[in-house]
Amino acid sequence: MPHLSANLITLLPELVLTVTGIIIMLAEPMIAPGRSRKPLGWVAIFGTMLAGIAAYYQLRIVNPSGPITGFYGTIQVDTFSIFFHLLIAAIVLVTLLGSLDYFEAPGLGITHAGEYFALVLFGATGMMFMTSAVELLMVFIGLEISSISTYILAGFRKGQATASESSLKYFLLGSFATAFFLYGVALFFGATGSTSIASIHDGLVATSSAASRFASPTLSLLAVAMILIGLGFKVSAAPFHVWTPDVYQGAPAPVVGLMSTAPKAAAFAVLLRILFNGAPMLRDHWVILVEILAVLSMTIGNLGALLQSDVKRMLAYSSIAHAGYILVAYVCFPQDAVAAVCFYTATYAAMNIGAFLVLAQISGFGEGARSIDDFTAMALKRPVLAAILAFFLLSLIGIPFTGGFFGKFYVFSAAIHSGHVWLAIIGLANSGVACFYYLKLLAALYARPVSGEATAPPPGRVFSPAAGLALAATVLATLGLGILPGRILNLAQRATPSNLVK
Repeated sequence: MPHLSANLITLLPELVLTVTGIIIMLAEPMIAPGRSRKPLGWVAIFGTMLAGIAAYYQLRIVNPSGPITGFYGTIQVDTFSIFFHLLIAAIVLVTLLGSLDYFEAPGLGITHAGEYFALVLFGATGMMFMTSAVELLMVFIGLEISSISTYILAGFRKGQATASESSLKYFLLGSFATAFFLYGVALFFGATGSTSIASIHDGLVATSSAASRFASPTLSLLAVAMILIGLGFKVSAAPFHVWTPDVYQGAPAPVVGLMSTAPKAAAFAVLLRILFNGAPMLRDHWVILVEILAVLSMTIGNLGALLQSDVKRMLAYSSIAHAGYILVAYVCFPQDAVAAVCFYTATYAAMNIGAFLVLAQISGFGEGARSIDDFTAMALKRPVLAAILAFFLLSLIGIPFTGGFFGKFYVFSAAIHSGHVWLAIIGLANSGVACFYYLKLLAALYARPVSGEATAPPPGRVFSPAAGLALAATVLATLGLGILPGRILNLAQRATPSNLVK
């Protein structure tokens, strides 16, 4: 048995990230104006690596002894939460490496880069906290910690109107979504007398008893609907997606890569716990809502992406469609659903964050390349970056031997196995539609310039070693998840929320 207390062990990665973020905030004012803040980025990278090691330490403890609970049963560490701890730590590490030189271009006059590194760590703290919480008010606290950081990061390109619009829209609509989530929590308390996920389950089981003081299935159904709305906003599922294109367009590319992957992973993890641990007896009702969200997200996301000429807006609609693919897994049998969601979030994180890091390298802080036309003949100007972006686009399509293919295959086969053949067919049809806009960008990368010679490269930066390491990691992860998915798939299959009702 470890010497550390159970309370400390349950929040070990979050504590590491919090302390590192505080150190960065205290050290930032000590750096002279005009000096590089890159050393603070290396501190953040080191702290993220320590958080990943702490999550692995949790795994070593949980494997022989089982789940560990702390803080009066409100926080629980099991293989499920540890999977997402490791995934979020990996996403944050790649994001920090990819954006280490993002603020270093001459003439930018950026003096707030230190806060960027701290905010990324604080946001990751909230995301990890969400995946460990088994009490809905604690989930809310983690959601707010994550959201406040990402609200600020979305508007980090100060002085640009699109950045201010991005941050303000995200904040206002996010506040409404949080209100829906809180209302759902309140309704669950009214229906079951508790906000603990385990107690909610017990209370819903007891609703069949006439002697129950809290027999109100209608309130429970409303609670599930409200929570689906709140978390549907976080994962940008249609019809709660309206913020996504504008926010992605105005936010810095590395931030978009982060906020399109890590917060979604945390929200999907919370949704798994609530639906499969807390309200499995209401499955016949909430599965209909999830099916509607999945179909709307896949269809609206892919059709919306077809109409976009701005690359970031196109990838924003693409992220809506991928949220729909993940939601398909929720209608499957519990064990298949959990493994499919875990695996798909990992594959989507690798290929999507890689795509946005390529955009960051090509466009730079000023984002000189925005439309698909700006990427014409990019293979002649930046051949390595063009090849990497093409690889990620092929994975997003779902071409074999990439992580995107195996992720979709796993989700759709699980849907067929559970009897939802029609939903798998809709998903496959939407994947076919997605080929058009992904291939449109891919064709532009390798098209010949109209004038017969390459145009001047858009404003960008020299390919930095740190960014190269980040992109190499995402390429290897995407390729490995498509060719040798066994290790991650095995971990995903083991990552079943404790006390899951079969």
